Amino acid sequence: MKPFALIFSLLSVLGLSACSSPHAPMKTVDYVDLNRFMGDWYVIAAIPTFLEKESYNAVESYALTDEGNVATTFTFREGGFDGKKKEYHPMGFVVDKKTNALWGMRFVWPIKADYRVIYLDKDYSQTIIGREKRDYVWIMARSPQIPEQDYATLVKFVADLGYDTSKMRKVPHRWEKREG
Repeated sequence: MKPFALIFSLLSVLGLSACSSPHAPMKTVDYVDLNRFMGDWYVIAAIPTFLEKESYNAVESYALTDEGNVATTFTFREGGFDGKKKEYHPMGFVVDKKTNALWGMRFVWPIKADYRVIYLDKDYSQTIIGREKRDYVWIMARSPQIPEQDYATLVKFVADLGYDTSKMRKVPHRWEKREG
């Protein structure tokens, strides 16, 4: 599939239409310190987009640009630890400057997908990124594994927001050394 067609398909899947939801509005965290939030986040589990359904060693990396946007690099191995390395570079735009927790994520101009920091622990070691439509969600951490009790708590948090957690997939991680 051509890269443009792939990106356009992703945008279609992300449901860029303004459909109403039977759920209460999804709240974000009160505040995100963007400087602390930047860096690498390992995707622990997700209700994935079609691009990442068979991801291994998935990492989302954020870096603030001079303009205050969030340059994003999403990398993973497709289909296994030795699978083809995939890399995407969407750009994040902070929509709510008061909280820094509501972003638009642009995969292709001019469309921005809904991207919400809905959970963030105090030490910035675990986070959950969600969408108002409750179609996709990502549980991420600063390390490739988290304790099972933490994982269960985070999945319950996601379920309590109205997500169908039967669609969640734990992302396998195996790191001998960090890939460059």
